[in-house]
Amino acid sequence: MIPRPKPGEYNEYFSKYIQHIPDQANILEVLQKQRQEVEQLFGRVSEGEASFAYEPGKWSVKELLGHMVDTERIMAYRALCIARGDQKPLPGFEENDYVANAFFSERSLNNILDEYNTVREATLSLLRSLPAASFSRLGNANGSPITPSALAFIIAGHERHHMNILKERYLVKL
Repeated sequence: MIPRPKPGEYNEYFSKYIQHIPDQANILEVLQKQRQEVEQLFGRVSEGEASFAYEPGKWSVKELLGHMVDTERIMAYRALCIARGDQKPLPGFEENDYVANAFFSERSLNNILDEYNTVREATLSLLRSLPAASFSRLGNANGSPITPSALAFIIAGHERHHMNILKERYLVKL
């Protein structure tokens, strides 16, 4: 089982995501179950509605999902690097630039959902393959210390954060 990260294993900024995951949660089970929630909630959105943004300047439904995919891919890569003992500082990323340059609007919602499922399966496979000792290995990403354990919880908490936004700001207006 992947241990819950302790303070000092991540930048305090990420607390808002980690707190979305219950203390005794098995993070692999959480990540697996989230796939069903994503399929269910995004499945309620028609292709025509997938370009909807709840406010001018906010991401569309497709862009929100694409952002979740990009972030998970980056966080999983960081977990891989740190678990393998890489001590080089890993770069940050500017989420708005990533979304602006991804052209999610030109893709179908189903295509982005397929990518989400592929990335989530790869994340689960990676996390299941790591030896227990690697989860507490400290690395550096975006100028802050972080562990693979923290990254696993951040992936799940970040997704939960955006799923709440989808429910509260998008689905109520569609």
